[in-house]
Amino acid sequence: MALEPTPTVDALPRRFADFETLIDALDYAASGERGLNFHDARGQLSQAYPFSTLRTDALANACRLIEHGIRPGDRIALVAETGRDFAAMFFGAVYAGAWPVPLPLPTSFGGKDSYIDQLAVQLGSSDPKMLFYPIELAEMAGAAAAQRKVNGLDYEGFAARDVKPATLPTLSPDDIAYLQYSSGSTRFPHGVAVTHRALLNNLAAHAWGMMLEPQDRCVSWLPWYHDMGLVGCFLSPVANQVSTDYLKTEDFARRPLAWLDMISRHQGTTVSYSPTFGYDICARRMSSQTKASDRFDLSRWRLAGNGADMIRPDVMQNFVDAFAEAGFKANAFLPSYGLAEATLAVSIMPPGEGIVVELVEETQLSGGSDPQDRPRRFRAIVNCGKPVRDMSVEIRDEDGVPLPEKMIGKLWAKGPSIMQGYFRDDEATAACMSDGWLDTGDMAYLSNGSIYIVGRAKDMIIINGKNHWPQDIEWAVEQLPGFKAGDIAAFAITTPGGEETPAVLVQCRTSDQQERARLRDQIREKVRAITGMHCVVELVPPRTLPKTSSGKLSRAKARNLYLAGEIQGYDIAA
Repeated sequence: MALEPTPTVDALPRRFADFETLIDALDYAASGERGLNFHDARGQLSQAYPFSTLRTDALANACRLIEHGIRPGDRIALVAETGRDFAAMFFGAVYAGAWPVPLPLPTSFGGKDSYIDQLAVQLGSSDPKMLFYPIELAEMAGAAAAQRKVNGLDYEGFAARDVKPATLPTLSPDDIAYLQYSSGSTRFPHGVAVTHRALLNNLAAHAWGMMLEPQDRCVSWLPWYHDMGLVGCFLSPVANQVSTDYLKTEDFARRPLAWLDMISRHQGTTVSYSPTFGYDICARRMSSQTKASDRFDLSRWRLAGNGADMIRPDVMQNFVDAFAEAGFKANAFLPSYGLAEATLAVSIMPPGEGIVVELVEETQLSGGSDPQDRPRRFRAIVNCGKPVRDMSVEIRDEDGVPLPEKMIGKLWAKGPSIMQGYFRDDEATAACMSDGWLDTGDMAYLSNGSIYIVGRAKDMIIINGKNHWPQDIEWAVEQLPGFKAGDIAAFAITTPGGEETPAVLVQCRTSDQQERARLRDQIREKVRAITGMHCVVELVPPRTLPKTSSGKLSRAKARNLYLAGEIQGYDIAA
């Protein structure tokens, strides 16, 4: 008998996350027929997992955890593999009053040792009683657990234990629901403690912002250890009763078009999010000889969310060009802005608006004067929408003074879903929180009340008093033949002569020395044309540049590795 996915439409009246706690949300969703659906590497359904079954499994795990000695407030670390085991253990921990702590899979860490080190660092920060992991990761996860003297167990072994009845704690909205590490958490991780109240407020706000409809179905390949995957595509479907189809992140990386296959197969309207690089990969995989309409039907893709990194209008247009004939509509794009410290969503574009940009002259971005000696250049900045329900934002200068519209400064946010602080890190909390306001660390401006993100403040390259945005340099180099998004990292360094200068690391695939020399010179000239400065160009081997756990380029880590001599460029004759 063929497997059947959980239904898109349900007789259960939809509630937009208007619950006291996350377990109240699952209790309600479990009274309907919707649920989670897990797919194999080719996008074929391998397991349907109704919310009712998730609740049964979670309650059993809660009893097992309590029998094991887990008490309210204990942390339970979970390697967040997309699947039934993690889902049941996450909610089992919540039912038991413990705090689940999703931790990353090894795909983004470049090797066994670096993954073990990363897990050990986050275990040290979260101080859990237990670490759960898929059995195939027993060696690496077990090594990290041993380093921190944490009890490490595989999901399957624990789920096989007998269930003894236990009294579950009564939870309140102000209890902590889970601990979320931001995607950039590496050497000094920051765990965001998220309350039930904050979570459900944000889940309701973004459900209203997306204008969820009864026939909506979610499709996702996003990792469950990142806020957009965990909150937006796992906890939101529970709290808003949306059937969801999952492709594992590593399967998307191998066969990205399987994501679009899944969207094509299902009835109802689709809600599916991706960072810019996901759309870029799919557009690049389409052969010019292949008709998209022969394979895909994207006409029911109602909301194609964009978030988690800088939104590239050119990439979005390439995606439209590649898939319009398969029914994809440009106005399906739904730009948004958020971060773990706000639980998830800060702003969402109204559905149906698509990508809206403003052209900003580069001197406005850099804080300089009008250019006299070279042509004016503009960057297209994407409208990320107005703040979600209950969220307030301000743009402030370096002294914390609010700025008027069209002025670039730090983006601050305040609302019920903003974190109370980082777990056991008062110093880091004080550095970004003031009177309930969160310094997001992002530079932005407001236009007609909408948020336009310019870049990360910490990534800004400041040379001779002028600001340069690294993505402007990276995007310029990407326009050269043979390079793509993620191949380039730009940051500032100090030369042996004591001068500040941009350094540009570029992943290079050619082994020909003359070609490398030509590319280096071409890149130098391109950067000089953009910035007016000479720069250091290093061509490095493919897969050298580090990524965050969510797959984004980590400029800060690239800079640190380069300065430490751990990233070295090819030796190219002058």
